[in-house]
Amino acid sequence: MMLYIVIAFLWWSILLYLLMGGADYGAGILELLTREGNRAGLKKTAYRAIGPIWEANHMWLIIAVVIIFVGFPDVYSLVSVHLHIPLTIMLMGIIARGTAFTFRNYDAVHDSWHRLYDRIYMYSSFITPMFLGIIAATAISGRIDTDATDFPSGYILNWFNWFPLSVGLFTVCLCGSLAAIFLAGEVPGSDEKWRFIRKAKQMNGLATLFMVLLFVSASLQGIPLFRWLFGNVISLIADVIAAASLAMTWYMIYQSRVKTSRFYAGLMVMSLLISVSYPHFPNIVLLKNGGSLSILDHAAPSATINALGIALLAGSVFILPALVYLIWSFAKKRSVVDEDH
Repeated sequence: MMLYIVIAFLWWSILLYLLMGGADYGAGILELLTREGNRAGLKKTAYRAIGPIWEANHMWLIIAVVIIFVGFPDVYSLVSVHLHIPLTIMLMGIIARGTAFTFRNYDAVHDSWHRLYDRIYMYSSFITPMFLGIIAATAISGRIDTDATDFPSGYILNWFNWFPLSVGLFTVCLCGSLAAIFLAGEVPGSDEKWRFIRKAKQMNGLATLFMVLLFVSASLQGIPLFRWLFGNVISLIADVIAAASLAMTWYMIYQSRVKTSRFYAGLMVMSLLISVSYPHFPNIVLLKNGGSLSILDHAAPSATINALGIALLAGSVFILPALVYLIWSFAKKRSVVDEDH
C-alpha cells in the first residue's frame, strides 16, 4: 500500500512540475520568440505574474528526484549513468536560468550585462524543458543499451535521435502554450491579452507539427507509440479528455474567460501524461535488450518505502497549505496593485 502512495506522489510531482514549472519555462520561451521591441512588456508581465513563485516550482522536481533516489535506486542509478549527458545539460540549464533571472531583475546597475542575462535566461528556458522531454522520451524508447561496449552507443546515440528530440521540441511548445494562456489572464488590456493568445496559437501549431514528427520518428524506430496511446481503454479515454480539454481551453478564451481556460489547459496536460504513462506501467525504463525497470519490482526495501511514504504524507500537510497560501497572497497583491493603477 505504501509503495503505491510513493508512486502517486512521484506521478503528481511530475505533473505539477510540468504545469507550474512548464508555465515558468514557457515565459522565457515566449520571450525568446518575441521581437526585441516587444520584450519589455512581456518581461514585466511575466515577472509580475510568475516571478514571485518561480523558485517554488522547482520543489516538485526536487521531490520527484528524491523519490526516485530513495525509493527506486536502481532506476536512479541506471538513468543517471546512461543519460548523464542530457541530465547534466538540463541541470546546467536550471542553474543558468535561475542565476540569470535573479541578476536581470535585481542587479541595480543596468548596463550591457543585462543583455547577457537576458540571453542566458531565454536560451536556458528553451534548453531545460527540451532536455527534460528528451530524457523522458529516451527512458521509454527502448534505446538504452546497458550492454554497449563503446561510448557513443552507451551514452549518446540512445538519446540523440529523432524521437527524443521531437518529444523535447513538443515539450518546449507545450510549455510556451501554457505560459501564453496563463499570462493572457494576467494583463488588463485587450491588446496585450490578444498578443498572448496569438502566441498560444503559434505554440499550439508548432506542438501539432512536432507531434506529427514524433509519431513518424516513433514508427521509423519501431516504438509502438500509436498502440500505447490508442491501444487500451484508459489511454483512449485520456486522449478524448485531452482533445476535449484543448477545445474547451480555446472556447473559454474566446468567451473572454481566460482564467478559466487555465483549468482546461492543465486538464489537457494531465490527460496526456496519463495516456503516455499508463500503457507501460509499472515499467518506467525500457531497455534495448528487451528488459525493463519496474517501479514495483525495483523498489527499495519495504522499510525504506514505508519511511519515505510517511515523510511524504507528513510533508504534504505542511507544504501544500503553505504553497496555496503563497500563490493566494501574491495573487491578492497583484490585484491590489492593478486596482491602484
